[in-house]
Amino acid sequence: MHEETATETSALVDATDQSSEEHRLVEEDVSRGLHYWIHPRVWLPPLVAFGLLALGWQLYAVHNRFIIPTVPQILTQLVDHPGLFWRNLLVTLQEAVVGASIGMLAAFVLAMGMCQVRLVERALMPLAVMINVTPIIAIAPVLVLAFGFGMTPKYIVTAVIVFFPFLINSLTGLRSSDPQAHDVFTTLHASKWEILLRLRLPSSLPFLFAAARICVPLSVVGAVVAEYVAPGKASGLGSLIETAMSLSDLKTVYASVLVLALLGIGLSAVVVVLQRRLLGWHQTAPRRP
Repeated sequence: MHEETATETSALVDATDQSSEEHRLVEEDVSRGLHYWIHPRVWLPPLVAFGLLALGWQLYAVHNRFIIPTVPQILTQLVDHPGLFWRNLLVTLQEAVVGASIGMLAAFVLAMGMCQVRLVERALMPLAVMINVTPIIAIAPVLVLAFGFGMTPKYIVTAVIVFFPFLINSLTGLRSSDPQAHDVFTTLHASKWEILLRLRLPSSLPFLFAAARICVPLSVVGAVVAEYVAPGKASGLGSLIETAMSLSDLKTVYASVLVLALLGIGLSAVVVVLQRRLLGWHQTAPRRP
């Protein structure tokens, strides 16, 4: 009886120690992450770059007031109408995220099929190239006729814009696995799907994140283009820019452009953080200062 009690007590102590160790490791990881972001080498260079850009903009705007507004005028426009920019930002963000998700997922699934079956690549790659080189303004009216004036055409336009870059990077990544490791899997009589899931997919992750760092900010451009070329509900930063341009409201135009730039930077930062978390072991991951 005493032996069982001692065993249970020992197991409980071990579990407590293990939990404490895991908690300590999590706290250390969070601390390292916070230290990374507050380090001057991280935030000082972009701050200086943006400061120089703002200074150059201001010097030009002061002498060309009818061409571009000054920096204080742009910031004042944002402060005076926060709700206007926030509502349209959410619409553009939704279009970018949903469209990018659809386009990147479709591209990756197609890349897996091409990697597994060469015939699929020979059959569909010319079609993918044709879609990529077709001016999006030419197919947008057809999408509106097919799917109406809602959000669906805008999702499709955004997805089409990010589709081809992600397809090429995914296909390259899936074929970048170590040939010697592939030979080992073949020797062990692994199936094509086992090789795909256990070898090709992990090897492709750096390429997938590299593609995401291109396609996720590009989806913001795609969303704005969709708001221009796909008629429908007049919402989103692209529609706001178009309306402000028709009224010669340059302050609203450039304030919207600034919000779009900040949105792109924010989405890029999310991808970089995920890449550092998941691929910290790989040489392509962003390094700590």
